[in-house]
Amino acid sequence: MSIVTLPDPDRVVLARRNEVVKQLKKLAPQAVMIADLEGRRTFESDALAAYRRLPLAVVLPASTEEVSAILRFCNENHVKVVPRGAGTSLCGGATPLEDSIVLCLSRMNKVLEIDAANRVARVEAGSTNISITQAVSAQGFFYAPDPSSQVACTIGGNIATNSGGAHCLKYGVTVNNLLAVRMVMVDGEIVDFGGSHLDSPNYDFLPLITGSEGQLGVVTEASVRLLAAPEGARPVLIGFDSAQAAASCVAAIIASGIVPVAIEFMDRPAIHVCEHFVPAGYPLDAEAALIVEVEGSEDEIEYLLEKIEDIAQDYNPISTRRSQSAEESALIWKGRKAAFGAIGQVSDYMCMDGVIPLSALSAALEGVSQICRKYRFDVANIFHAGDGNLHPLVLYDANDPGQLERVELCGAEILKLCVELGGCLTGEHGVGIEKRELMYEQFTDEDIDQQVRIKEELDPAWLLNPGKVFPILGRDALKLTMDLTRLEAGRDDATPESELVDEVAYIEGEETL
Repeated sequence: MSIVTLPDPDRVVLARRNEVVKQLKKLAPQAVMIADLEGRRTFESDALAAYRRLPLAVVLPASTEEVSAILRFCNENHVKVVPRGAGTSLCGGATPLEDSIVLCLSRMNKVLEIDAANRVARVEAGSTNISITQAVSAQGFFYAPDPSSQVACTIGGNIATNSGGAHCLKYGVTVNNLLAVRMVMVDGEIVDFGGSHLDSPNYDFLPLITGSEGQLGVVTEASVRLLAAPEGARPVLIGFDSAQAAASCVAAIIASGIVPVAIEFMDRPAIHVCEHFVPAGYPLDAEAALIVEVEGSEDEIEYLLEKIEDIAQDYNPISTRRSQSAEESALIWKGRKAAFGAIGQVSDYMCMDGVIPLSALSAALEGVSQICRKYRFDVANIFHAGDGNLHPLVLYDANDPGQLERVELCGAEILKLCVELGGCLTGEHGVGIEKRELMYEQFTDEDIDQQVRIKEELDPAWLLNPGKVFPILGRDALKLTMDLTRLEAGRDDATPESELVDEVAYIEGEETL
């Protein structure tokens, strides 16, 4: 049993599958069409693989014009469309429905134009974050948003969820680095929003589109800001004997007025798993570690790192390691960037994505620990501490059918905690299906009604990415469902409180999950 539901498929559309595929091939002759069973299975989920649906077909268009033709046909024939980039979503944002086509933009991956004078790059939506930086690095520029999946995730997906990454502390998230988009509406109309510079004329619709998760239209192109590459950058790796000490240090660094490029947090389970995966010299004797990076001239870097290390001394660090070379810096970051994959090699996990005020960081970590203990799950914490964007990875066994509903409830309580502490449900992963019903925890009925009105104005038949973002069950129905699920989960043999753990156990240096 799962508390996550998806709409029932339209049987009329299912019966017309062959006809739909045939017509789409005619309308988009340059597109790649995937209609066979094995091919469709590749797209039956995104990175949140706990939820799977086999789509009607998968279409990979080659141009905005083909996207337009596809959407026009689907709108006229009431065929649902699930836009998809690289499928790296961790909240089910690209989970298909049986009566939907998956519109995958990964083939549209060209860097179309680089305007170095105005520091703008125009790219197709299937371009990866890292490909933009690679295209402009020789000219001394880079593209700032850097999710851990930046070698794979696409600009279109980043826009859909307003992604950030480790360096968003200084440079902001996607919406802060976005200048314009070309978007195809559900009826096939191609529209442009924004321009090649800040404060473009007309209404600023970019904040509405960014984070809309494919609900309002399909972005096919984007113009993004390029930033001048810094003279240099270096991190310091600081180990602490408690997560609370590390959390307090984060708040103190920010309160001092120093603006690091990034402040990343890893707890003991994460440190050990990542070090085993990428030997980067992480402090294995620490309960928590911070990666704090600053940039500027060599003199600036030395000054800022010294100030940060002085601040850390108030919280009794057990180790401090300042990077001494570009190679050492890259290794430190390699371990952090590989964290989700490293954890995935040793356990299934549900990755939460909530935001809390920095003043509540210690309380949030303690609350997450208590919640995971209650539901009898281990947890590894790896997150962007500088802006309070938490990513607890709740470890569970996907092969045990009884654990899915428990991990869903566990995750829901963690996200509710974030809201209760003054934060919000999502920082950069989006809502998708994972947090859909939790929208009532953050928003009033009036808030959601207003969002629905915008959705219905731009997509009256609810064909674009259906079953995501907006609550389906309703406030009262959700509470009843969760209560019933708790009763079912409670039938499992209870583990004595004394045996519950909130971290990975380590025996003679080897990880057991």
